[in-house]
Amino acid sequence: MAKALRGIIPAVITPFTPDDRVDEPAFRKVVNFLIDQGVHGLFPAGTGGEFSTLSVEEKKRLMDLTVREAAGRVFVMPNVGAITTAESVELARYAEAVGCDAVSAVTPFFLKPSQEELFEHYRAICAAVKIPVLAYNIPERTGGVALSVATVARLAREVPNFSGIKDSTGDLTAAAEIVRVSPSGFRVFMGRDTLIFGALLYGCAGAVAATANVAPALAVGIHDAVAAGDLPRARALQARLAPVRRLFGIGSHPLGLKEAMVQLGTIECGRCRRPTLDITPAQKEEVAAVLREAGLR
Repeated sequence: MAKALRGIIPAVITPFTPDDRVDEPAFRKVVNFLIDQGVHGLFPAGTGGEFSTLSVEEKKRLMDLTVREAAGRVFVMPNVGAITTAESVELARYAEAVGCDAVSAVTPFFLKPSQEELFEHYRAICAAVKIPVLAYNIPERTGGVALSVATVARLAREVPNFSGIKDSTGDLTAAAEIVRVSPSGFRVFMGRDTLIFGALLYGCAGAVAATANVAPALAVGIHDAVAAGDLPRARALQARLAPVRRLFGIGSHPLGLKEAMVQLGTIECGRCRRPTLDITPAQKEEVAAVLREAGLR
């Protein structure tokens, strides 16, 4: 593996044009902005990137754009999750072919697979590629479907390139238990932005953080301060980042994140794909209040 999988990885937003096409120049700008802010990796086509609204071809195109724009400066780990194993395998193979460093796959959604079915699903993805495969556990968005700690540990023991998990359950106890029972080198990434500090103390490798689109310096600062042993600074930065998470609840996620990036002058990317409606004046003020509370304005 050319690049170490660690650190702060933004779940990169996907800008859209007024006629609902992927805005490729704006996406390139976001990628470069994030890299310039010191992030360690990039996570395109995830929840924050509105993957559920993207076609297979659009997901592949975002992989192309991310790899080319990153140009080796950071690692690239797209989400290749889908309802079917076949589509996840197709996306994983494409990611490997275009130079992605790893892939992450959200658990199948709408369906209600058993733990044995989830095990076979991830084993099939891993068998299709040589690059590291990480699971993405976010039951609040997948109809309650979640990988158990036991299934994660079994995959980590039995499947060589099953290399980690993005844990977005919000259960720090479960994340810590995965760290404890998994083989050496298995990477657990925190997917709940308010728990980055605690997760790092428990031995997690980093965080996949959608708030890092808005406040990358805060998220990277938490990681770097923990690495340097400056726990008071890390705790203070986590406290500043905490209100940014509230952007997730302003409109349909990631509408609040996108509006925050507009208000901060990062990029004009406030639009989400339908059925998400355009932001209202009241919601804009909510976003502004969050940014003031976090000290970003």
